Amino acid sequence: MPLPPKLRRSFFDRPVLKVAPELIGANLLVNGVGGRIVEVEAYHHTDPAAHSYNGRTERNAVMFGPHGYAYVYRSYGIHWCLNFVCEEEGSASAVLIRALEPVAGIAAMRRRRGLVDERALCSGPGKLCDALGVSHRHNGLPLDRPPFELRARSESLDIVVGVRIGITKAIEHPWRYGLKGSRFLSKPFSVSSK
Repeated sequence: MPLPPKLRRSFFDRPVLKVAPELIGANLLVNGVGGRIVEVEAYHHTDPAAHSYNGRTERNAVMFGPHGYAYVYRSYGIHWCLNFVCEEEGSASAVLIRALEPVAGIAAMRRRRGLVDERALCSGPGKLCDALGVSHRHNGLPLDRPPFELRARSESLDIVVGVRIGITKAIEHPWRYGLKGSRFLSKPFSVSSK
């Protein structure tokens, strides 16, 4: 069976609210380690919860650049978080990759995370980055070239939609998307399917 097509940078040249749900079921590998994306959150440039909301800084500069690049930042000074920059240059919107279903390089993930339980390896943005070895070194790298490999989902999926978690601003926006019934989500959804 042939592999699904690779996602090119042009895939991200669309509104973040279109891109985010279409990433559910896509496969993400970093240096051959990764799996199926099961949970994401969208951050629009007009959104007070987006890092770009108050303008360009050294930290968020990648968000203002071309679409199809990785924006990696440290959350609360502890965990790295991986985002995919969307829309036209200057719009500064991105999709946070919240959780993966581990598929490739599980032994490497277990070693990096010090865990055996597959469900816990990538069930949160910080855990996912630890498991995939993502850090500041990946900030500003194109998503369609090594070490990244992104492949489109190969089937129609039931996607659930809910409010984003772990933020204090714009918490009412239903911009969190997940694979219905996945045991690899960071937290359960309480809202209906898309």
